[in-house]
Amino acid sequence: MLDKDAKAEVIGGHRRHETDTGSPQVQVAILTERINGLTEHLKLHKKDHHSRRGLLQMVGRRRRLLNYLQKTDLDGYRELTKKLGLRR
Repeated sequence: MLDKDAKAEVIGGHRRHETDTGSPQVQVAILTERINGLTEHLKLHKKDHHSRRGLLQMVGRRRRLLNYLQKTDLDGYRELTKKLGLRR
């Protein structure tokens, strides 16, 4: 889980305007941070299948958001994937 300060930092780095907290770019960035943290957790706790299911759900949600962003704003999609280091 992201604490309040880390989440605010992620939002600050990806928002489109001053009060933006829910754009697809921000949502993908938050999900990416959560996925990275959970991946590290699962490296230590290999038998934690409940958390693994949550990880797969988050990856699917991020994939759907990225598909939407690719359809609506291709330049924004390319910039975001480059900035977050996502490959596809």
